[in-house]
Amino acid sequence: MRRDTIFYKLFKQFPGLLFELVDEPPPEAENYQFESVEVKETAFRIDGVFLPPADAVSKTVFFAEVQFQKDEDLYHRFFSELFLFLYRNSIRYDDWFGV
Repeated sequence: MRRDTIFYKLFKQFPGLLFELVDEPPPEAENYQFESVEVKETAFRIDGVFLPPADAVSKTVFFAEVQFQKDEDLYHRFFSELFLFLYRNSIRYDDWFGV
């Protein structure tokens, strides 16, 4: 796994350093442990992606998610999907909009 070695070593040895940068650290901040975690991609399917025409001046991509039933994980899933899409296509679009 690729990681920034200096920061990895610092945070591994002194995990409390991160919380010196946070306005309101959690009460258990001194008990947190630092790990470098690899996230394996899972398959996501976005309900709708509206892509701008190739000659558009503004390259805004629109994401649509349709829900007909309650989904407690809707926002987590929706943002995971669209941010993964944007990560893979970062140079193609100027902006995004989620509906």
